[in-house]
Amino acid sequence: MTEEAMITELLNRYPSLCKCKAEIENAAKAIIDCYENGGKLLLCGNGGSSADCEHIVGELMKGFLKKRPLSESKRTEMKDKCDLVDDELLNKLQGGLPAIAILSITALNSAFCNDVDPELVYAQPLMALVKENDILIGISTSGNSKNVFGAVKVAKALGIKVIGLTGKTGGKLKDTADICICATETETFKIQELHLPIYHYLCAAVEKHFFAD
Repeated sequence: MTEEAMITELLNRYPSLCKCKAEIENAAKAIIDCYENGGKLLLCGNGGSSADCEHIVGELMKGFLKKRPLSESKRTEMKDKCDLVDDELLNKLQGGLPAIAILSITALNSAFCNDVDPELVYAQPLMALVKENDILIGISTSGNSKNVFGAVKVAKALGIKVIGLTGKTGGKLKDTADICICATETETFKIQELHLPIYHYLCAAVEKHFFAD
């Protein structure tokens, strides 16, 4: 399926997302550019949005719609570097795209919340993790989550792009993210129900670009 067919299928299933078509496509392109230039994704959100961050990581770091077998060059490289590596191991491993849900760094996050400022819980990990060409994905149904916005400010100050996933009104994310996808609902659970197909499309489009059928 072509990328155009993929976005068409998404919009046929969720017609309200037609209003977000340009932003969704721009987000996919930005993520592809990030990975092509050696970057990674950093993700943050709260509650259900934090679960969405983990979900996205799971789709990117292993096979999603494709098996992603290792290339012959990667297999040879790994065998040359370690004689313990055999075909059985290599046949089971899959290609991955680097993504980190910064909310999962539990010890650091809980310590920083306790010792410094919980509103900067997602901002602090960025100080250690951000490299050139990375992207921050901030998910907030209101667009106004203080700890997500703290991370956005630091990401912008460190010179990386920000993709926002939010609701109809957009909140602060709409005005500050480089790309903001505003799901066309106002109730939290309905916004989250639209976020899932949006990020599934993003993961599928990125996977299609980097991995053969």
